[in-house]
Amino acid sequence: MAFEILILVLVILAVIAAYYILKSIGHLIVNTVLGLILLIVANFIFKLGIAYTIPAILVCAFGGIPGAILVILLNHLHIAF
Repeated sequence: MAFEILILVLVILAVIAAYYILKSIGHLIVNTVLGLILLIVANFIFKLGIAYTIPAILVCAFGGIPGAILVILLNHLHIAF
């Protein structure tokens, strides 16, 4: 009997944790899309010459808008990208 109650409590905790994780993923997806759009628009408008390489895209994807600004800044300073 105690084992079944423990399993039930663990399942409830797992459902609550999954809810909060999925709730925050929506914000991360929006931030990722906005970061990639910012990089593409800035590259197109200001003719920055940033190549769409795997590292640049990953920094924008994981960093979002601050990541895109970082890529643009590092490109402008001729450090990377």
